[in-house]
Amino acid sequence: MSWGTELWDQFDNLEKHTQWGIDILEKYIKFVKERTEIELSYAKQLRNLSKKYQPKKNSKEEEEYKYTSCKAFISTLNEMNDYAGQHEVISENMASQIIVDLARYVQELKQERKSNFHDGRKAQQHIETCWKQLESSKRRFERDCKEADRAQQYFEKMDADINVTKADVEKARQQAQIRHQMAEDSKADYSSILQKFNHEQHEYYHTHIPNIFQKIQEMEERRIVRMGESMKTYAEVDRQVIPIIGKCLDGIVKAAESIDQKNDSQLVIEAYKSGFEPPGDIEFEDYTQPMKRTVSDNSLSNSRGEGKPDLKFGGKSKGKLWPFIKKNKGATPEDFSNLPPEQRRKKLQQKVDELNKEIQKEMDQRDAITKMKDVYLKNPQMGDPASLDHKLAEVSQNIEKLRLETQKFEAWLAEVEGRLPARNEQARRQSGLYDSQNPPTVNNCAQDRESPDGSYTEEQNQESEVKVLATDFDDEFDDEEPLPAIGTCKALYTFEGQNEGTISVVEGETLYVIEEDKGDGWTRIRRNEDEEGYVPTSYVEVCLDKNAKDS
Repeated sequence: MSWGTELWDQFDNLEKHTQWGIDILEKYIKFVKERTEIELSYAKQLRNLSKKYQPKKNSKEEEEYKYTSCKAFISTLNEMNDYAGQHEVISENMASQIIVDLARYVQELKQERKSNFHDGRKAQQHIETCWKQLESSKRRFERDCKEADRAQQYFEKMDADINVTKADVEKARQQAQIRHQMAEDSKADYSSILQKFNHEQHEYYHTHIPNIFQKIQEMEERRIVRMGESMKTYAEVDRQVIPIIGKCLDGIVKAAESIDQKNDSQLVIEAYKSGFEPPGDIEFEDYTQPMKRTVSDNSLSNSRGEGKPDLKFGGKSKGKLWPFIKKNKGATPEDFSNLPPEQRRKKLQQKVDELNKEIQKEMDQRDAITKMKDVYLKNPQMGDPASLDHKLAEVSQNIEKLRLETQKFEAWLAEVEGRLPARNEQARRQSGLYDSQNPPTVNNCAQDRESPDGSYTEEQNQESEVKVLATDFDDEFDDEEPLPAIGTCKALYTFEGQNEGTISVVEGETLYVIEEDKGDGWTRIRRNEDEEGYVPTSYVEVCLDKNAKDS
């Protein structure tokens, strides 16, 4: 099957067909280019969508994303961002492996096609020229033959006429001979040109055209193969990112499976738990015997009449009120004493952590200045060591201030942690009510008053007694026994423990657990009687003692 033999007379149609092939290839390039633009646009939209729903940094919204369902949502957004990246990869690979490659090939193809058809037209022009020469020689031979016949007839006529002189007859005879010779020469020339033309024509139809058309056929077949290979590349580019896209989708599934409704419920408790105990039953007050009327020892009126409340239960008389009672909305006290016990503890712990971070930051800065001073001492040409003394003193002063501040908040934190009511002590669950009939007795620790809307508010002077007693409580806290071990743990990884409150561990080391993870990702451990601290829960394998769990 060869175009040179089968399509020897279809030069113009082959020229149109090959041009159509190039047009198809350019159309395919345009299709792939538009696909890359769609992929880029889709990736950009996915990235914008992921960014749009990311929580804003240092905002209340970011704090709300502590729940596992919200963390799973964040993971989904991050995976979608990676998913968008794979569509960008598709666009880049299609552009580099298909569009650029085919665009270069199309230019080469156009040049090759132009050269092949130029050779074909040149061969056509040559055979046409040979044909014209043949026709010209043929007409000349025909003309000379006719002239020779007319000259011969004229000679015979003159020779038969008795009235014509011999000179005229001789002249006619010579003329006939000349014409006859001319016809013979034209015949020979025509025969020679005919032979040449037949040779050229044979070469044209059996050599030149087949070779040219064979080149055109090969060129067209290469175009077809190249287009097929590009289509395979098109599919392969998509196929290459499928595993990564699958991992992105697996990441979304894994994030969904990590959602823990129980943990989220516990976080809600930690976020909103007040630390107050629900009020106890109100005893029946018998008004039929006004003189012998008794009031419940657990009522608020009794608690107000007796004076100071038991600070060990809540630290403040307001701890005896119901959780739904409103409070004054004023400036937030430094010790967060306006908050319920549990929320106050969380705020104080958060403040202590922030101060510890600031201390660590200042200490790092002090270490850097000290190192720089050492460098200046060893190499005076680099700087004056004395110039750093002021900065070093300033940083040390900042550290001391921060430590004092930390000690103050740690004292308040210890006070709150020591005075939170125990869950199993029913006596501490009792709350009082105001005696609507008896005049109120002012409490030594706090004053309560009823607001116009019927709710209760508390005065800020209730903090005074708590602060006074903080020193006594600190003494108790310092003398308390070390926490007992509730289990053991094995370090899965090495942890440096450079921050204050943490402890360094070595992979494979076994230590005692004295406080399990409370949901913040840290476990408190002890190496010996004097060395204890926190390590990330994910760094250790915890094995709690069953008896400790039950207790």
